[in-house]
Parts: sequence; structure tokens; C-alpha cells
Amino acid sequence: MEKDGSVGGRPTPTSLREKSWHSRKVEEVVDFFESDLVEGLKEKVVKNRRALVGPNRIAEAMKEPLWKKLIQQFQDFMILVLLGATIFSFFLGETIDALTILAIVIMNAILGFVQEYRAEKSLEALKKLTAPEAKVLRDGQVKTIAAEEIVPGDILFLESGDRVPADLRLIEVTELKVDEAALTGESIAVRKECGFIDEEETSLGDRYNMAFSGTMVTQGRGKGIVVGTAMDTEMGHIAHLIESVDQEMTPLQRRLEQLGKTLVALCLFVCTLVVLIGLWQGEPIYRMLLVGVSLAVAAIPEGLPAIVTIALAIGVQKMIKNRAIIRKLPAVETLGCATVICSDKTGTLTQNEMTVREIFLPGPMGTVMVEGQGYEPIGAFRVRGEILKNKKPVTELLQAATLCNNAYLKSPQPSFLGAKKGTWQGQGDPTEVALMVLSAKAGIYRENVEKEYRRIKELPFDSTRKRMAVIVEDRRKRFFSYVKGAPEQVLQRCASVQMEGKRELLTDEDKDSLMAISEKMGQKALRVLALAYRPLPPIEHNEDDASRAEESLIFLGFVGMMDPPRSGVQEAVKSCQRAGIKTIMITGDHPVTALAIARELHIAKGSEEVVKGHELDQMGPRELAERVERTAVFARVSPAHKLRIVRAFKERGHVVAMTGDGVNDAPAVKEADIGISMGRTGTDVTKEASSMVLADDNFVTIAGAVRQGRAIYDNIRKFIRYLLSCNTGEVLVMFLASLMAMPLPLLPVQLLWVNLVTDGLPAMALGLEKAEKDVMERSPRHPRESIFSRGLAKKILFWGTYCGIATLAVFAYGIYLGDLDLARTMAFCTLTFFQLFYVFECRSERYSIFELGWTSNPYLIGAVALSALMQIAVVYVPPLQAIFQTVPLEATHWLVILFFAGGWLFLAGLWHWIARSNRSSKVTWSSRKVDNEL
Repeated sequence: MEKDGSVGGRPTPTSLREKSWHSRKVEEVVDFFESDLVEGLKEKVVKNRRALVGPNRIAEAMKEPLWKKLIQQFQDFMILVLLGATIFSFFLGETIDALTILAIVIMNAILGFVQEYRAEKSLEALKKLTAPEAKVLRDGQVKTIAAEEIVPGDILFLESGDRVPADLRLIEVTELKVDEAALTGESIAVRKECGFIDEEETSLGDRYNMAFSGTMVTQGRGKGIVVGTAMDTEMGHIAHLIESVDQEMTPLQRRLEQLGKTLVALCLFVCTLVVLIGLWQGEPIYRMLLVGVSLAVAAIPEGLPAIVTIALAIGVQKMIKNRAIIRKLPAVETLGCATVICSDKTGTLTQNEMTVREIFLPGPMGTVMVEGQGYEPIGAFRVRGEILKNKKPVTELLQAATLCNNAYLKSPQPSFLGAKKGTWQGQGDPTEVALMVLSAKAGIYRENVEKEYRRIKELPFDSTRKRMAVIVEDRRKRFFSYVKGAPEQVLQRCASVQMEGKRELLTDEDKDSLMAISEKMGQKALRVLALAYRPLPPIEHNEDDASRAEESLIFLGFVGMMDPPRSGVQEAVKSCQRAGIKTIMITGDHPVTALAIARELHIAKGSEEVVKGHELDQMGPRELAERVERTAVFARVSPAHKLRIVRAFKERGHVVAMTGDGVNDAPAVKEADIGISMGRTGTDVTKEASSMVLADDNFVTIAGAVRQGRAIYDNIRKFIRYLLSCNTGEVLVMFLASLMAMPLPLLPVQLLWVNLVTDGLPAMALGLEKAEKDVMERSPRHPRESIFSRGLAKKILFWGTYCGIATLAVFAYGIYLGDLDLARTMAFCTLTFFQLFYVFECRSERYSIFELGWTSNPYLIGAVALSALMQIAVVYVPPLQAIFQTVPLEATHWLVILFFAGGWLFLAGLWHWIARSNRSSKVTWSSRKVDNEL
């Protein structure tokens, strides 16, 4: 840095971050920033640097005003078409029609706005992770300042409980441990050192001489020089990544836009053709414009946008009951076509709570498996599958684990009524908490042990010694040392081994055999600790020479621990696989640990290899896109790597769901087609970048959400089939009548009534259909699949044609009776009641109404009954007769109407059921084949 405080010639923000400070010696870093380890920076230099680099806070994106978010609700293509129809209707004097359409548009906008009013706050959440204050050395004095006043080159002090306020190159450490899970995904607090790392290309998780902004100090003290502030930190780099991600349309939005454009094109063609034919036949221009408006009203399903929005909102409520909170409405359906779920490991697939899974005791007993999850001290000890009822063989080892330990296990607090409230909590290093939980499972608690033993001295763990020892005194004034640590360090200090209460000499061969056992445990992704002890001769309490406490030890055994998979995740992964969805693990954790967890969860097969972060750096976009298809586990990856992986899957045509909880997951979560964050352990950054939040942090919930997403898409197809079949019938009636120079069979207000009211209620009830029984046995649909695929267009055209011909036939019969108002009323009722019968045919594309059961959707029964009553009211209530220009109908008229509207549907349904029974296996095979081809 220059004398005036400028940062090495004013580099860009990313240039400071890319200086590879971890691979530089402390002296080089101090020289670069022209700082002083004794005096710190001068206040004059600080002032100049702050003017140059700005405050130490994450840059905030400009907030989008609420009015703008409301306006965005009107940008959907179908909504714009309806607004155009509103204006045109006003122009022709059809005020009631125009106001009705406008009301529908406004209702749809309000529904969407209420669901999505929360603005993106990712950068604001990142800002909240910044520490409010920091201890800094300036002008030779230690000062407490606001974190945003820190500048590059400042000398900072860290203590247990501090949130690191900037990126630091560490200078001094004393038992310093930092929890970097939110940044790297590492489940264990990282022990920090000061030495330089002789490799520039080192993953964040391996930069042990750095402390990163936003991470948490869990133990010890440290001192470091600031090498990056604000957007020039690793946290700031993540903010850049989040900001660079563009939001794309969801598959459903793309399909509905395609649908809207198709309908408008057809509508314009038919309307223009009819108007031109009428004018050619000599009809008055006003009449033909009125016919054109009527056709437009008939062709466009005005209620479709609102019904889709309501169906999605209903899906949101169902998912909330299943502990999945939807933040962005279209995401409800997107999960249904997901082909890949990219999941973080720590806290998502695993519990983020270290748990002892295995104990090894020398002698005949050998391996003892430990059950239970999390910090609750419940779990059996099993030897060769049998429950170990007598805990005496493990008591001495567990006592050692309890005494050589600085962690605490806190039980749930009793509530006012005496019941236990809350969960078990661990305080201290996660590894030591796991040992306390292990002991508690055998009934050994720290409080009771400390009544018998008093700690005299501690020899703390450090990275050189790789072990910890304590000296204790019991009530009988006897002294003992207890030691835990890395197997190789403890075993080489052992002289004997304890087996079933007896001591035997420990030979070099024995040590080699024990090390082989330790390595075998390590291959299962277990973190292995060795425990030993020895009786000591009487010593003075203040004696400094305690080296003999770690000599001639008696080996007790090994404990193997890991951050275990969450309960139910394995079955959820299998469920997704059966549904044709591939689950991928993406983590910043160690490759061995990641692969072991992936194999246990059946994410990876035995022969699969792990792709590591540094390998990704060497791959181009094309190579990575090919590699992701045959890789199940990515380990030691950075936030930028995760983003590349998600993009590679999307380039291959996949619909990608990305789950995560840490800040490091946020860019990839936002880039994914559907981002999923954890509600309990997830950071605010990830939640705000996501489309869906799992309230219970349970991967299992995703499988249920996929099921619901597929059901919602099925239901959307059902009511699109229903609405468009009816609209096709309406257009055909109006088109054929104009060709035959007949009077208008239906008035615009009658068509609006059908499209918005008598159609709308049953269509909404279709949105409440339950998921079909085979919904999770199908392959995912192709993300670019047309909404009219799989025979939907044929069904719409077939039933729409019948509806149009039947309605026109009834209208012609009414004309034959000599009364135009009667003819229109009969046509109006035929159209309405056809739709009320037809809705039952639309309940499933695979099963008939006889298989589904008439009453299995009570909402539909209610909607049909209410719509029928409303239609009858329109026919017989005088004020409504005046509005809709209807006349009362007699019994003979109703017989004609009901015959044409619904009699055939019962026979069609019966035929459908018989046909399906005869070829069900063939249909099932064919449908799956089509799904796979798509």
C-alpha cells in the first residue's frame, strides 16, 4: 500500500481477494499493507483508506418499491390480453363486460402480489451477518470500534463468541477454533494456525491461517491483519455471485405464456375471418364488431390466470401443512418437473450434530455400535447386533471421555407445568459435546463424575500435540491422568492395554493392529479419537512438570464419530429416485466424509468417485456439463463451484432444485430453477435467495413437496382441459352461427357468465383434486413439454366440438319453436350444464369417474351444485333475467337440454372404465414410455 493509504495502486475489489493471502508469510502481508504489528495503523492512514475503499459493509441492492412489484403482476401475457379486451369492450359500449373482465384481472394481480410481496433481501441479510463491533490496534492502542470502520491493514483481535468482522490473515492464535459451516459447509469447527500455506490454489476449508468475515469464533483467541473488507471479502464475493444471478421464468410460466400466445393467435384469426365473412355477406359493421367481441370473449378463458393463481395458492397452503413454506408462487409447480436435486450435506442431509456411532474396545468385545441421533442422550449400545445391557465394560472409557472434556450437555428446562420444554443443547466443541452425549447414553453425566473427581491440571489440545490431557484427583486422594487425541499420538505413548478389567503389555505389533483398526474406522468417514489413562503418584497441586501424565499410558479404546444422516433421508432419496429424480451431494466438506454419507444414503454407488473443487477449476463448461451427468458427489467446493454445477445441469436441460442452509449455498440456491433453504438452521441470506423454505429442515419434506408439485401440475392440466374444451365449444357455436347467418346464439354477457362463474367454481375445485396414486412412480415430464402434450389437445378439440354442435343444435331447436330469447336461454343452459357434467370427465387423464368415485372430491360436488343453482337463478329470477336476457324454461325444454348436455357422458365414462380395465397394463407401459421419451 502507498503512503497515503491507498491499497497497492487502487486494485479492484476482487483483486485484493485474489491475492492468495494464505500462501504469503505474515511479514509480506504486513509490508503490503504498510501496517505495524506493534502500533497498528495510524488514524490518518485509516481515514485515507476508508475514503478509498468505503465502509466495511456489504453493498445493498436498490430496493424495488412495492408499487413496481404490483405493476409486475400485470406483465403476464394473458393478463395483457385481458386488459386489451377490457379496453375494446369499453370502446364498443359493453361496459358490464369490460368491468367484469377488469375485476378478474385486478383480483388475479392482488392474489399474486399478496403471495410475492416480499422483496429479495439477500444482500440485506448478508449485511446482518457483519459483526457490530471489533477490537482493533491503532496508534499503539487497542480500541473498540464499529465493524464498518475497519479498513485493510488494521490489526484485529478475536475472542470466543466473536463474529469475524472482515477477512483476516492470522498472526497469532491461542487454541483458536472458528465455525465456518455457513461459508464452507464444514461440519467441524476449524482449528486455526499462523503458518503460511505453500499452495496458492487451496480451497477455503483448507486455509487454516485465515479467518473469514461472517464466521464465528467458538474457542480461543486470535490476532490478525485485515486483508479484505466489505465486498472484497469471501462473503462479499458471495454477494457478487447472488447479484449476478438472473431470475428466469419457471416451466409453468413458460407454458402459460405459450398458451396465451396460441390462444390470442387463434382468436385473432377466427374473429377476423368471421367479421370479414359477415361484411362480405352484407351484415352491418357494428353487428359484426359485436360478433367479433363475442367471439373474443368466448375464445379467451378470462378466468384462467386467476384460477391458476388460486390453484398455486391452494398448493402453498397444503405445503405449509407439510412444513414447506413457498416464497415464490410459481415454485409450487416447478418441483413437479424437477429432474435433479442438488443438496448440500451439512445440516441438510445430515444433522449438523456430531454423534458417536462406534466404539472399539480391545479384547473379545471389539466393536460396539451406538444408536441414537442428535444431542438427546437416548440410544442403545449393541455388540454383534445384541443390546449391551451391562455397561460396565465401557464405563472406564466413557469416564475418560467425560473427564478429559470441556464441553457441557444441557437438558431441556422444565416448564411451568413440570413438563420438559425444548431440546438438549451442547455447549463447547462439537467433538467434545458428542463425547458427553455418548457418556450420558450410558448414564454417566459430568455433574456426577465431577463430584468424585476434581481437575488439577489441563494440558490443552493443539495442532502439534494433537491430544489433550487432564490430571484429576479422586476423593481418596489418588491422582490419575486421562488423555484423548489422534490415535497415532496416543498409541505411541501407551505401554499397556486394558482388556476386561485386566492390563496387558502393549507390543509394537499390537499398536500396528490397533492403528489398522483406527484406519478402517476412518474409511467409514468416522472421526476417530483414542482414549487412555494412567494412575499417577501423589503430586502437588501447583506442580508445573506434568509431562509424566502422558507417559506409560493404559490404552482404553477408540471412539468414532460423525455428523450422521437425518432420519428418513435415505427413504426420501429412494422415493425421489423412483420418481426419476437424481439426487446430487454438493459440499465443502472432505471427500472421504462426503462419499461415505452419500453411500449410506444411496446417493452414490460403491464405484463412484468424488469430484473435488480443484478438479472443477480445470474443467471447461463443456467438460463439466458432461461430467455432472455421471457424478453424484462434489466435495471441497466453493460457492462459485456450486453455481457452476447448477448451471451445468441446467445447460443439459435439467430442471434443478438446489437445497442449502449456509451463506455458501445462497448463489447456487438462487440460480436453481427452485431454491430450497432450511428454516431452522438456514441463514437469512439463503432463505431470501430461495423459492421454498423447509420449516423442519428435513430433506424428507422435499419428496412430499415434489409429490404436491406434480399433483398441482396435473390439476392445472385438468382445468386447462376443462376451460379450453368449453371455450372451444363457445367459439364453434358463435362461428358456425355466423357462417349460417343465424342470430347470435349467446350474448357477450352470457359468455362472460359461463367463463367466469359457472366455469370458474368447478375449475377451482379441480385444483383441489388429490394426487393420483401413481404420481411418484412416473418419470419427470420434460421441462419444455407443451401443456397440450400427451393427447390433451385431441381431448380439448373432441369434447369442444361436441359441446359446440350440441349447443347449436339446441339453439336451432329453440329457433324452430319461434322464440329467439327462448333459443338463447336453452343454448345458454345447454352450454352451462354440459360443462357441469364434463368437469367429472376432467378429474383424471388416467382413471374414470367410476374408479375415482363420485364423492372423492367433495369440493367439486359443492362447486357443481352451487353453479347449477346460480344458473337456474339466472333463468328464473326476474332481475337476473333482465341482465342476462333469459326467459323461464319448461320441463320439456330441460329434458332437451339435459339430454344433449349430459346423457352421453355417463355412457362415455362407463366405456372409458371398461376400456381401461381391458388394457390397463398396456396404458401404464405406454404412458411411462412417453414420459421417458420426453
